[in-house]
Amino acid sequence: MKIVICEDDARQRKYLQSTIVHSFLFQYEEIEIALIASNPSEVFTYLKEHRADCFLLDIELQHEINGLELANAIRSKDPLATIIFITNYADKLKLTFTYKVAALDFIVKNEANTTENLIDTLYIAYQKHKKIHAQKIDMSFQVKIGEHIKIIPFNDIYYFATSPNPHKIELIEKSGVYEFFNNLTDIKQQLDDRFFRCHRGYIVNLQQIQKIDLTYRNITMKNGSICHYSFRYKKALMNALPSTFNIIL
Repeated sequence: MKIVICEDDARQRKYLQSTIVHSFLFQYEEIEIALIASNPSEVFTYLKEHRADCFLLDIELQHEINGLELANAIRSKDPLATIIFITNYADKLKLTFTYKVAALDFIVKNEANTTENLIDTLYIAYQKHKKIHAQKIDMSFQVKIGEHIKIIPFNDIYYFATSPNPHKIELIEKSGVYEFFNNLTDIKQQLDDRFFRCHRGYIVNLQQIQKIDLTYRNITMKNGSICHYSFRYKKALMNALPSTFNIIL
């Protein structure tokens, strides 16, 4: 679980870092602090090329963008991200409803039980992360090849493409290429939100995108394959991209 901290007070940043290091990093290898930021701009820069699972955000940031607005931007990009707000004032809680941000918890600074609440909340976030990760791993696509059924995890699939052979689809995954009878419309209904139909001839795994060429409308996948996207899907594709994509040209 990758954690991002955004807190403008240096003393509070050090406190949050120390609490996480001593309470989690020595016990759980899967937990890491990916970024410690003093303002939202640093977070936005980080998210252009990386992703995170849990965000600890101060609400009262000394910046033109406050913690709630930052959370809104994160949530629009990653609906599954865990957001934990930190503030000096308990009455700020009602603002989370105004901004319609679904936060896991609301930590008030400098209270007697602040550290205990923080540790408990981060542990819940970690359990949520493990559950989501396990569900993604378990999901797979079944391909009937002759008399055999091959089960391919979603995470291993690069993309689906229409085949030059009529009524057939090509599935390109980490272990090879498979061709079978089907159509992209029916296939899309069997997939989750990791997959996006970007063209009448392609469904791509958003998490397997390496870069996008906006000039030629090409998508380069992590295996080096080139897919295409239609102009009418451009805006939806940009909105659907997870924070894991690396480069947009």
